[in-house]
Amino acid sequence: MSAPMPNRPRIPVEADLLILSFVGHFAWELLQAPLFSNLNDKGHIAGILICLQATLGDLGIALAAFWAASVAGRSRRWVAKPGIRPVVVYFATGLLITVVFEFVSVEILNRWAYAPDMLLLPVLGTGLSPILQWLIIPALVLWYLHRLAPPDVA
Repeated sequence: MSAPMPNRPRIPVEADLLILSFVGHFAWELLQAPLFSNLNDKGHIAGILICLQATLGDLGIALAAFWAASVAGRSRRWVAKPGIRPVVVYFATGLLITVVFEFVSVEILNRWAYAPDMLLLPVLGTGLSPILQWLIIPALVLWYLHRLAPPDVA
């Protein structure tokens, strides 16, 4: 084994965030597809493309939440030594954007509809699956980003 090259440029943390988020969110979108009634009459390829489009939106949310947390943590490398403030900002931003997008997409634009099997949050009416998606996938992504962070970066 060779020693790590000290002058090798590091991949931006956002690239790792997007790659890890893509894998998790795309898998989640495919698995939760039966909870959306507008996907029932779509063909296989059309359904995959709809899930891919939703995943790209999820990546936008993840990036916006990461940058908001970077402001709160005063560094794009906050995941190396995450403090409570950037973590709370990360999840709060993601959840807020998710709730707003779900409301606008379901209630105003009619872009998609929940199937009868989708559990809804009281008061908000947001589907439980998109909320759990924002909590579970980003938690796993942050855990893995922390593991990827070089020990000398804070």
